[in-house]
Parts: sequence; C-alpha cells; structure tokens
Amino acid sequence: MITRVVDIKTKPGKAKELCRKLHDDVLGTLKSHPGFIDEIVLIADHDADEVLALSIWKSKADAEDFHQREWKHISDMIEHLVHTKPKVHVYDVETSTVHHVAKGKQLAAAAHE
Repeated sequence: MITRVVDIKTKPGKAKELCRKLHDDVLGTLKSHPGFIDEIVLIADHDADEVLALSIWKSKADAEDFHQREWKHISDMIEHLVHTKPKVHVYDVETSTVHHVAKGKQLAAAAHE
C-alpha cells in the first residue's frame, strides 16, 4: 500500500471550508479511481490553517495514475482556499489496520446472519 500525503496551508480561517470541499467535491473522484482505499483529512492542532489529506492506495502505480490524471483539476478546484501551493509526498505503508476494519465489519455482519 501507498499513502499520498498532501500538506496544505490554507488562507486564514479556511481549513474547515477546504475540508468540506475535499469531502463534497474530491472524495467522489478518489472513490471512482482504481486502487483507492481510503482518505483521511486532518486539521493540525497546533495550526488551525494547516491541513493534511492522506489518501491510501493499493499500489504506487494507482497513486501515480491518480496524480497524473486528477491532481491539476483538484489543485485548481482548491486554489482559492490555499495560502501556498500544496506539497505532495508519497510513503510506503509499512503497517496498517485498515484491512482489519473491513474484516471486522464483515465478521460482525456474518455473526448477525
């Protein structure tokens, strides 16, 4: 698995609006892209104008394909909310419990049948 971490410094007071935009307008694009697993959006406790958007992908190729096809459009979509150009970093996922969440839901559903 791969995680794309997008570090975004918003204009003052715009972090919540950015988060809504990501949820309302970007999440659908992410979900429709092959290899997408999950999205986590964080607002920094130490700086209310700093947002991290983490998207988790099955493979580096999936994440790169998404970046090539969609990043320009998404960047343009949020441009009016950001103070500086977002920084994108890619990380290999060494450990994760994401797969346990889905498995746990499946097990719980099976137990109720």
